[in-house]
Amino acid sequence: MTGIRLTAPAPGWAIDADVVVVGSGVAGLTAALRCAAAGLDTVVVTKARLDDGSTRWAQGGIAAALGEGDTPEQHLDDTLVAGAGLCDEEAVRTLVTEGPDAVRRLINTGAHFDTTDSGDIALTREGGHHRRRIAHAGGDATGAEISRALVGAVREAALHTIENALVLDLLTDAEGRTAGVSLHVMGEGQHDGVGAVRAPSVVLATGGMGQVFSATTNPPVSTGDGVALALRAGAEVSDLEFVQFHPTVLFLGADSEGQQPLVSEAVRGEGAHLVDGDGVRFMLGQHELAELAPRDIVAKAITRRMLDHGAEHMYLDARHFGARMWEQRFPTILAACRSHGIDPVTEPIPVAPAAHYASGGVRTDLRGRTTVPGLYACGEVACTGVHGANRLASNSLLEGLVFAERIAADIAEARPPRTEPAGDPDAGDPAPLLAPEARTAIQRTMTRGAGVLRSADSLAAAAEELEALHRGAAADAEGPSGAKAVVPGVDAWEVTNLLLVSRVLVAAARDREETRGCHWREDRPDRDDAHSRRHLVVRIAPDRTPVVHRTETAAFPPVRPSD
Repeated sequence: MTGIRLTAPAPGWAIDADVVVVGSGVAGLTAALRCAAAGLDTVVVTKARLDDGSTRWAQGGIAAALGEGDTPEQHLDDTLVAGAGLCDEEAVRTLVTEGPDAVRRLINTGAHFDTTDSGDIALTREGGHHRRRIAHAGGDATGAEISRALVGAVREAALHTIENALVLDLLTDAEGRTAGVSLHVMGEGQHDGVGAVRAPSVVLATGGMGQVFSATTNPPVSTGDGVALALRAGAEVSDLEFVQFHPTVLFLGADSEGQQPLVSEAVRGEGAHLVDGDGVRFMLGQHELAELAPRDIVAKAITRRMLDHGAEHMYLDARHFGARMWEQRFPTILAACRSHGIDPVTEPIPVAPAAHYASGGVRTDLRGRTTVPGLYACGEVACTGVHGANRLASNSLLEGLVFAERIAADIAEARPPRTEPAGDPDAGDPAPLLAPEARTAIQRTMTRGAGVLRSADSLAAAAEELEALHRGAAADAEGPSGAKAVVPGVDAWEVTNLLLVSRVLVAAARDREETRGCHWREDRPDRDDAHSRRHLVVRIAPDRTPVVHRTETAAFPPVRPSD
């Protein structure tokens, strides 16, 4: 194990495999199925149930150049524009050229997408796309259908799965190469308590970190566990300052916290309008695509209008759809709105931006390899260079598919031998645990200081509050007898992960003194291509301080091979 680890009991059980995949969304299950198909003994570890990740909540769809007249080159152009100058063009080209066939393989796995009367895949538009290229399922339940198909395939393949398991830390061998993970299984079963899955290849597909903010579209399991594990293992993370705030999240009140209902961008793709309290369409004249501008532009426009009008929210007006279209095309959103006393058929929907997607994450190359040998990352936990400063709508599911397949191919080609973890798995410098009650303080600090609108002062205040929590945990950990003040457990481990990820995010946001993509500095309102068109890469120093450095070029640089 590396020098920094979570405070936890030593593993009481262990199993061996060729590959352990952590996460059960589109990225994790695709990687697991491809590895198993290559004859690799594969174990899937997931924090809750197999279908409880972020993929299940995806509404809009999956983007790929599948329609007549559309091309990967056009998809590439739209992605580069949305990414605001920080996409790695080679990574994007990989995504858009391999994407259509990856979607077809997903269909062969059993996913059923909505079709037209002629039997073709039905395609819609979302923000930033100049063509209809979003394939959807169940109207607005694409993620649920993809999850259903992949979970079914995993069950049919009889893969070894461990549910209700929180991954803790990376295990390494004597040469510093990946040798598995430690994890804690919640509940009775074949595996219980803290244990280990020993494997020479580890694939992180743990999803996002939206729970660092008070209000998010992310499910409760999205606490940044994969990013935190990678940081403690010595891996580099990149572009963590670029958190995408979805423009149209159902507004449930200024004090509403936790997971918020999403109103898919596809609603705007089908012709809904954003209006203020006076019914004025304020996106007209802001961008050539109006309501279908890239998400960062729409989120900023909504926030500005809210500030100008002293309003807590704006409105999404789709009354002209009529009842039939709402019921057939957007049944999930319709039900969610009605459950909160809002009927989109007869009234505009109150909406406001909320934390949605991490464009940055654990830094990888085009094969999904991180800077730690044997450790891979894909999906939202990874930073492949595809998204740049702002993810193009519905590229996330596609990225999970494409790069998961690439990871499986790389592992199958390398087939590293199994090795034993070096030394005592309980060795290393234990990170002090935070009390679970600190979760709310972290979330409110991040929302206030590093939310959709940031400044040098707000970020400095956030950094000070987070460091105070960090110092307090370190001080509390050392009692007169050396006993730990906080009892190890899921809640304490999650909030400790949240604090680490928050500190790194704020450090990167303070360093990026410009407005770019979804990073909005009100004190630095302009892009600075002359000096700031660089990626910010962060590692954790031995004293647990985030260390930020800039890459030398705008292109996403290669990383150290894993073999």
